[in-house]
Amino acid sequence: MAKLVTIAACSALGWACLATPLRAGAAGTNAAAAEGYLADLTSLLSREWPTNRTVNIVCHGHSVPAGYSKTPVVETFNAYPHLLHRGLKEHFPNAVINVIVTAVGGENSVQGAKRFDRDVLSLKPDLVTMDYALNDRGIGLARAEKAWRTMIDECLARHIPVILLTPTLDLTAKLDDPHDPLNLHAAQIRRLAAEYRVGLVDSLKRFQQSIHDGVHPSDLMSQANHPNRTGHELVAAEMLKWFPTRSAP
Repeated sequence: MAKLVTIAACSALGWACLATPLRAGAAGTNAAAAEGYLADLTSLLSREWPTNRTVNIVCHGHSVPAGYSKTPVVETFNAYPHLLHRGLKEHFPNAVINVIVTAVGGENSVQGAKRFDRDVLSLKPDLVTMDYALNDRGIGLARAEKAWRTMIDECLARHIPVILLTPTLDLTAKLDDPHDPLNLHAAQIRRLAAEYRVGLVDSLKRFQQSIHDGVHPSDLMSQANHPNRTGHELVAAEMLKWFPTRSAP
């Protein structure tokens, strides 16, 4: 990830630029629709014994889904994969769900793609989420795009639905600058979601909306580049929108 700075130092830079919400970006009307994209998975989650089965959801990525807070502390139960698991169980009390975290702190998407078959596809996932953009700033847009495409293609070839995540907040980023790497990688992920018609959780947009609504950026963060429980709750809430409740067939 980018070099860490203290929250206090970041706050001193000023956050007036964050008061304007991000535009929707390139996702456009071609993006998957939340009410239908995971219809088959939602139906499966709604089934009762003896017609149900274990559902595997794999959260792939870097330190944020891994649960790192103020490094080296890892707060697994405050991170969005765990919060997603809890939320799904509230919506689908009869479901057997494994939310499996294959995230590695400090990793970028090129590294994640290299172990994708071994660590993700081998688990026979029913859904894969991908969250690498914070660290992908260190490898550039072109290399990141190639790695994301590799992982998306491998999932879709096996008919595994995918949800792509834009980055969570980094207090060192200049969110008023469209050329800031955080914004550029977020835009690329939105474009990929639209092109492939897969799910999108626009974490960065949700963080900026919260700031626009009056929340101070530091109140969402454990350190400059890791969300706290409140920040992770924003991501989990957006993820749960992809799982509208419905009756089992």
